Amino acid sequence: MVLSAAQMAEVEAAANARTPTARPVSPGLEALLFRPIPVLDHGFIRVIDYMGDDAAVVQAARVSYGRGTRAANEDRGLIRYLMRHRHTTPFEMCEIKCHVKLPIFVARQWIRHRTANVNEYSARYSVLDREFYIPEARHLAAQSETNRQGRGEVLEGPEAARVLALLREDAERCYDHYLEMLNEEEEGGRPRDPSRRGLARELARMNLTLNTYTQWYWKIDLHNLLHFLSLRADPHAQYEIRAYAEALLGIVRAWVPLTYEAFQDYRLGAVTFSAQMLAVLRRMLAGEQVDQAGSGLSRREWRELMAALGRDG
Repeated sequence: MVLSAAQMAEVEAAANARTPTARPVSPGLEALLFRPIPVLDHGFIRVIDYMGDDAAVVQAARVSYGRGTRAANEDRGLIRYLMRHRHTTPFEMCEIKCHVKLPIFVARQWIRHRTANVNEYSARYSVLDREFYIPEARHLAAQSETNRQGRGEVLEGPEAARVLALLREDAERCYDHYLEMLNEEEEGGRPRDPSRRGLARELARMNLTLNTYTQWYWKIDLHNLLHFLSLRADPHAQYEIRAYAEALLGIVRAWVPLTYEAFQDYRLGAVTFSAQMLAVLRRMLAGEQVDQAGSGLSRREWRELMAALGRDG
């Protein structure tokens, strides 16, 4: 992640500015405000603003007139109860706004979560930077033979080198043609040709590769953020969006530590059994020897149950 001197000056000015407020603040998140958290090679997440904290969740659940005077362990117990029983509205009382820089293909996955307010950098109005996501070699993998959406074995040696070369070459060439069509001057690079007109930015952008970086402001409430994280911080999620989810997990831990703890215990670190799976588990606990054929479960469900129990399928 590289920020220009001017951008770093903006970050420092925002981080050092202090505004008196009567509203509750989260000390952990205050320490992170405005400062970019690096993700991937050129990406980042910055917290721009937020509303609420753990106490706001408790206040909404109790519909109290203030932040209350109950012991911290009572607040923790209530938050864990709310998370355990999947209550949603108290967590919706907290919101966060982030500035995110991410590759376009990750943004297209991310935007499928239609529960946030988003404003993206406009390539109709401005010229995108010459920045592309190039994976580390350890993240280059062949197509999985068992999962159409997943990765298989990691590519190595000449195979990996060729893929990386193609990614760089295609991204650079397409960006060069993008600037040529725009007839825009690039700092330290291509000059503008005053003898011809440039193509409209809204058309020229179609030539860019999906690993080009874009940026947006993303505002979401805590309940929907946790739902996003339950899917995108999962080990089965694509690595690139999972990297952003893991950075967001760190932000949530700093912002609402009691909620984060409950989320880890009851969502990320938990498993859900179907009624059929629970019936099989009860038979096992009663001492019955159950196999897949006699379980009533499909092969995939059986494998999932055995994996959750830490047993061979």
